[in-house]
Amino acid sequence: MISALQHPHLVKLYGCCIEGNQLLLVYEYLENNSLARALFGRDEHQIKLDWQTRKKILLGIAKGLAYLHEESRLKIVHRDIKATNVLLDKDLNAKISDFGLAKLDEEENTHISTRIAGTIGYMAPEYAMRGYLTDKADVYSFGVVVLEIVSGKSNTNYRPKEEFVYLLDWAYVLQEQGNLLELVDPSLGSNYSKIEALRMLNLALLCTNPSPTLRPSMSSAVKMLEGQIPVQAPIVKRSTMNQDARFKAFELLSHDSQTYVSNGSQNSQIQKSISMDGPWIDSEFSIESKDEIIDSSSTKLLKDLYDVNLD
Repeated sequence: MISALQHPHLVKLYGCCIEGNQLLLVYEYLENNSLARALFGRDEHQIKLDWQTRKKILLGIAKGLAYLHEESRLKIVHRDIKATNVLLDKDLNAKISDFGLAKLDEEENTHISTRIAGTIGYMAPEYAMRGYLTDKADVYSFGVVVLEIVSGKSNTNYRPKEEFVYLLDWAYVLQEQGNLLELVDPSLGSNYSKIEALRMLNLALLCTNPSPTLRPSMSSAVKMLEGQIPVQAPIVKRSTMNQDARFKAFELLSHDSQTYVSNGSQNSQIQKSISMDGPWIDSEFSIESKDEIIDSSSTKLLKDLYDVNLD
C-alpha cells in the first residue's frame, strides 16, 4: 500500500526486508532529518527556517495529506501527523513519513472504528476517546503542526503559563484577546507577513475545532494557505471548568498509556514509546479493546481535557 503512494510530499518507500528477525523498511534518504529537530531540537540541530521556508513546508504537508485523503485511489488516513513524522530533504521540502495508514473507503463507510494509534497532543478528540476515525483526524493533527511551525514551539512541551497544558490552549486565549500574532516565532523578528501569519494561525484553530464536521478538508486547507479562499476560524470558547481538571485529564491519559499494558491480552493492548531524539518528547500509545478500559470518572476528565461533549 505504501509503495503505491507516489507524491512529492510523501517519503518514497524503496523496498523492505523480511528475513528472520530482520524487519526493515527502506526509504529515501532525507538530508535534514525531521521538522521537529529543525524547529525545537538541540541548538546544534536546529535549522534557521525563514518565513518563506515555513510557508513552503506547511503547504507541502497540506498537499501530501490532500493527496492521501482525496487524490490517491486508496483514500487513506495517516493517523499520526506530527513534527517528528515530517522529514525535510536537502532543499527543506516537507515529506510525510511513518505511516499508520487506515483505509476509509471499504464498503463506502464514512468512518472506521479502530484501535487508537497516535500521539498525545496531536490526536483529534473523537479519535482519542472513541476510536472514531475519519480524514478529519488528520486535519486536526495538521492544525497542531501549523501552530508549531508558525510559533517555533512544541505543542506538548511549551507552556507559557502553568495553567495551560498545550500551546493550542494558549492560542485560544490569544484569539479571544485578539493577540494571535503573539504566537509568531520571535526568532523571525519582523521578517514575516502579518497577513499570512494570521491566515495560518486562524487555519490552525479552524483545523483543531473540537467538532470534526467544522474542520475543513485538506484540499480546502491547501487553497486557504495559498490565499485562494478566505479563512474564518470559528471562535471556540475555552472551558470554564476548574483548570486542575485539565491537568488531571492530561496526566491520566499519559498515565494510562504507561499503566494499562496487557501481555498477550486479546481484549486490550496499550503500547507506549518515548522519542528521545530531542526535548520534544512525544508520548505515543495505541488502544485496542472491545471493553471500556477507562472508567466513567476518567472519561469525564478526558472530555474536560478536549473541552467537548461526545456523549
